[in-house]
Amino acid sequence: QVQLVESGGGSVQAGGSLRLSCVVSGITYNNYRVGWFRQAPGKEREVVATGYRRCSSTDYDDSVKGRFTISQDSAKNTIYLQMNTLKPEDTAMYYCAVDSTWRVCGVDYSAARFFAYWGQGTQVTVSS
Repeated sequence: QVQLVESGGGSVQAGGSLRLSCVVSGITYNNYRVGWFRQAPGKEREVVATGYRRCSSTDYDDSVKGRFTISQDSAKNTIYLQMNTLKPEDTAMYYCAVDSTWRVCGVDYSAARFFAYWGQGTQVTVSS
């Protein structure tokens, strides 16, 4: 059974930083595609960042480029999202996700429907 458990959320002031972690268990290989999504109250879930080690690629939503970094530690089966220079508009529930399907490099698979496994979410609140 695949499980994703996030941690690291919290409340910070604008300009601050947080690092989200997501421990993945139940997958026997680690060359899967990873993603972080967020959902604010009254809004649809949106992709924040994705990474695919097989293709040596990372992609970011324009709203977080230069501020957020997605990474993986295969030895720890953990996905990270380093968030710097946080803004009030970053306030949302953040979810990590895994896509274990082999994907073609260079094709946009960022939509949530391509990710089969999801964590329970961790809340990030940024005050001005």
